Amino acid sequence: MTELLVTNGNKRLPSWATATIGVSATVGLWWLSAITVFASVGRRPDGSGGAIPTPPAVIEQLFADGFEFYWRNASVTLTEAAIGFLWGNLLALAFAAIALIVPKLENLTTQIAVITYCIPIVAIGPIVRLVVGAPDSGEPAGAAIVLAALSVFFTTMVGALTGVKQTDRRMLDVVTAYGGGAWQRLVKVQLLSALPSIFAAFKIAAPAAFLGAILGEYVGGPDLGFGPAMVNAQQSLEIARVWGVALVSGLIAGAGYALFGQIGKWLTPWAKAGVR
Repeated sequence: MTELLVTNGNKRLPSWATATIGVSATVGLWWLSAITVFASVGRRPDGSGGAIPTPPAVIEQLFADGFEFYWRNASVTLTEAAIGFLWGNLLALAFAAIALIVPKLENLTTQIAVITYCIPIVAIGPIVRLVVGAPDSGEPAGAAIVLAALSVFFTTMVGALTGVKQTDRRMLDVVTAYGGGAWQRLVKVQLLSALPSIFAAFKIAAPAAFLGAILGEYVGGPDLGFGPAMVNAQQSLEIARVWGVALVSGLIAGAGYALFGQIGKWLTPWAKAGVR
């Protein structure tokens, strides 16, 4: 029997029910907009096409393109996003560690993180493309990797610093009393305290890296990937395919968010216990 949470005397629907209602409402609004308000927008002279295809048209296009089409392009974009995610997070954690070990450098490292966040990725993309050069055929694009790394740097660094600063001061005093220095406090106490915040940042960084990789493909010039797939579909006026690629991209980004959320729950069970 489904148990409903009670808050302030009001019954709250379980998460699966609210998710189902949200998805159904979104699809319904999409479908209604496609056949009413935007029915004639972007139509070809022969009456086909349209800026917003209906959900059945997109699903039909997904099956027509087949799994191989999406996997061939997704594998390249996922590789770029994964490499950028790895390097971006490693650099973010390294900068956070420097800020904690050498407090005088905290303002500098924080300013660097803010700069990476404020720089428009679309504007810096062509510059990155000129610096890293064009990729080989079928290889991940360097520009996509760099933009994916930039997309996660700020989030992870701020998450790490926030988590560390929430460390119980009494635990730090114990390490100091036994002769431990800044490095011992960081490794033995502060890192464990920051893990929930770090994994919360990873949840946000995963879809951000995927989006950064797609944007990098627009300027990076690879032959394969979701970026080139959408560009080619736009140029050939395959609107349903554009929406299909966008839909699959959203699902992959959401899967990345859910994956790191679950990993965080497994590796930091004390965080959930602390919320209770």
